[in-house]
Amino acid sequence: MEKKNLKEKIILGLDPGTSIMGYGIILIKGSKLTLLQFGVIHLSKLESHELRLKKIFDRVLTLLDEFNPDDVALEAPFFGKNVQSMLKLGRAQGVAMAAALHRQIPIVEYAPKKVKQSVTGNGNASKEQVAKMLMSLLGIKELPKLLDATDALAVALCHHYQNGETSTKKKSWEAFVTANPKRLKAK
Repeated sequence: MEKKNLKEKIILGLDPGTSIMGYGIILIKGSKLTLLQFGVIHLSKLESHELRLKKIFDRVLTLLDEFNPDDVALEAPFFGKNVQSMLKLGRAQGVAMAAALHRQIPIVEYAPKKVKQSVTGNGNASKEQVAKMLMSLLGIKELPKLLDATDALAVALCHHYQNGETSTKKKSWEAFVTANPKRLKAK
């Protein structure tokens, strides 16, 4: 009896931050989930916000080139009271998105509550509850020191649970233009 070729999909999950940015990469093959890598990008030692943004861009490109994910899933920033912090967080997210767009990889965002709901069944779950559920689902032996890493893994898993739908199915402007000729304005 012949085995069917199972489609593989790699998802990079990102938890944007300006001091610490979490990342997690999972492989889905059929119904099997495999943890490829997870960790954090330390940014707090860099003096300027601009240098932090450059490091985010460079490290995300490195992850994209190393793992060649099919999709990038990001946690959308939540509303905060400190406008300056929100602006910096938005920039960090934008730079991560720009890196994915630079490699023509589709991006999708998820609200923090959606991520927690997808992984634990509770949209108000704590970071620790999310991490413990991921330990169980992905066979992680030890809780990481920084839960930004498991937060990013949760975003990747959330994307998988949402059937891997990306906000843009087309991977290039050329494909978009070909699929949408009536949306072009004649000169």
